[in-house]
Amino acid sequence: MFGKKKVGGGCCSAVAEVKRILTEEFIVMADTSKMMAVGIVGYGHLGQYLVERIQREGEAAGLRLAFVWNRNTERLKGSVPEELFLGQLSQFTERGADVIVEVCHPQIVKDFGAQFLSSAHFMVGSPSALSDPLLNKQLRQAAVHHGRTLYVPSGALWGGQDIQRLNDSGTLKALSIRMSKHPSCFRLSGDLLSDWKEGEGRRVLFKGSVAELCPLAPNNVNTMAAAAIAADSLGFMGVTGEIVSDTALSQYHVVEVEVTGANGFSVTTVRRNPAQLGAVTGTATYNSFWSSLLVCKGHGGRVYLC
Repeated sequence: MFGKKKVGGGCCSAVAEVKRILTEEFIVMADTSKMMAVGIVGYGHLGQYLVERIQREGEAAGLRLAFVWNRNTERLKGSVPEELFLGQLSQFTERGADVIVEVCHPQIVKDFGAQFLSSAHFMVGSPSALSDPLLNKQLRQAAVHHGRTLYVPSGALWGGQDIQRLNDSGTLKALSIRMSKHPSCFRLSGDLLSDWKEGEGRRVLFKGSVAELCPLAPNNVNTMAAAAIAADSLGFMGVTGEIVSDTALSQYHVVEVEVTGANGFSVTTVRRNPAQLGAVTGTATYNSFWSSLLVCKGHGGRVYLC
């Protein structure tokens, strides 16, 4: 009699335990389904930062990794679960990402940007690619057609939303940006800076339209590209960009923005972004990208500065 009760009690306990486990698994699955799935394209310094932070804080922020792609998958081993490796970027649709973040090279934006927008929101970490008017138009049309958002992170641009509001009100008259860095922090095409020497001081490398500058320094002027997108009425041809090599800037990058509005209105900002020698991206920009990613939850078929 007592043995039967004991067995019966054990069965009841076992059933209760199974129900508890299934309930917990269902809750976890339900919670996961509500989280925004993020695909990361590129695993350089910025890509690594975003992946590590999603892994560490994603659950609290409502984010989870859908996939990570890098040209060399060996770099992912030991840091990213292998089931999240994406071997062929063309297979991104199989991972069901809600938002895809490009943090590698403008060529990826050109080759895959419109495809990304066909199934997900797209945060373009290399907005210098949009200096190509045909690509710019193509991505804007894709965003409208598919009802997706083309997100442009502010990065090192201070006051981007204010520039955009001034632009949208029809009172933006001029915009110029100067970026000054230690010469080791530039990645330029051609021979613009091949002969620099430590201690030479300040050298203006280029001053002209951002449209002309982007192909010369695609990895360095994404801040300017973001500004040109915010100042849509001026565009890449109408925004003035200047890059300056300065060997005295061994600890930070300097971004100076001058905005001119109607009736004598003007604003000038100077931003010092801590950066190590040789660093293309300043340290404060990493946190800025994270903040931008948290915004990427869908804003309709349009371009959105975040």
